[in-house]
Amino acid sequence: MPSTPPPGEPAPADGRLPLSALHGVGGQPFGLYFHVPFCTTRCGYCDFNTYTAAELGKAPGASRASWADTAIAELRFARRVLGDADCRAQTVFFGGGTPTLLPPNDIRRVLQAVAAEFGLASDAEVSIEANPETVTPDTLGELRAAGCTRISIGMQSVREHVLAILDRVHTPGRTAEAVADAHRAGFEHVNVDLIYGTPGETLDDWKASLESAVDCGPDHLSAYALIIEPGTKLAARIRRGELPAPNDDDQADKYLLADDVLMAAGFQWYELSNWATSHAARCKHNTLYWTGANWWGVGPGAHSHVGGTRWWNVRHPAAWAARVAAGESPAQGREVLDRATGRVERIMLETRLAGGVDVRVLDPAGRVATTELASDGLIEPAGLTVGRVVLTRRGRLLADAVVRALC
Repeated sequence: MPSTPPPGEPAPADGRLPLSALHGVGGQPFGLYFHVPFCTTRCGYCDFNTYTAAELGKAPGASRASWADTAIAELRFARRVLGDADCRAQTVFFGGGTPTLLPPNDIRRVLQAVAAEFGLASDAEVSIEANPETVTPDTLGELRAAGCTRISIGMQSVREHVLAILDRVHTPGRTAEAVADAHRAGFEHVNVDLIYGTPGETLDDWKASLESAVDCGPDHLSAYALIIEPGTKLAARIRRGELPAPNDDDQADKYLLADDVLMAAGFQWYELSNWATSHAARCKHNTLYWTGANWWGVGPGAHSHVGGTRWWNVRHPAAWAARVAAGESPAQGREVLDRATGRVERIMLETRLAGGVDVRVLDPAGRVATTELASDGLIEPAGLTVGRVVLTRRGRLLADAVVRALC
């Protein structure tokens, strides 16, 4: 949940959606996202809508103890807004922040409310993010018993000096222990998150992190290039000259190394920053985002999308809780996408996927551009023969440029 919301129009207090948005509800996959904004410490690179206990103080409605009750209240509000449509949840995702700072029983209560209000698909994916130091064998067992099927563990790096620059507090070996504990607890799928391009990280450092992550035994791995977000502690350190800024060529080399190491270990890329060992191991919830399906985001700063209308909640936990308690929508603003904007966003998102985007989505100029993109080695000629724009390996490094050409 990035800290700066997009521009938009005011959202109605009763949360009502345009009839055009409600028309297709029930006919598309539906997911639920729960934003848990609490962290023990603030990482220097993080721009997400998160808060430490010291930052929140004792503001009414802002405590961990009240989060689950408020989330359940917003969930019931969502059910009223969406009416009687069949919105059985195919995916549920607890993100943050650090959701594993909550008692597992809070997660259980929220999932029970999801089942009661919307229903859960028999094969629903229920994901939860975790930092390695916030889980134990006992809590992992409780989370699995509560209904979580997938866990995403934030490793970021195996090198102590890289973790120190990122302000991560876990020890390098703790991730392997957490992954092993998750497997023993019965989690069906385990993801490990990595970040590359941190100032001071060498290619050997990155290779060690990749190999360590693979050795942990996850069936999914996410690797993200470090982005320096304005207003963060890391941005200030770079601005003062204490650290060098990330280098594009260095990050490209590290991306290619990641692809080499992961493919050799049996992983396949299916989205620019994500690799999985099988189709079943792919993150269903994130795929729902990338393919323009419907989801409701619960929590402070959470974003939602239903039928071409998207909105975002007020950011501060106390403001979120106050609106929900008053029976009002916690949405701060919203945007109703027109056909042109929706088409461009579809191209932007689906181009990132291994399956690519349908050529028929492109306008005439975009279709003409595919010929040059193929000759430049950025998209697969074989894909075009079956009507798909599919990035080559080199094209993945220049995905933004490809999208600009297509749009």
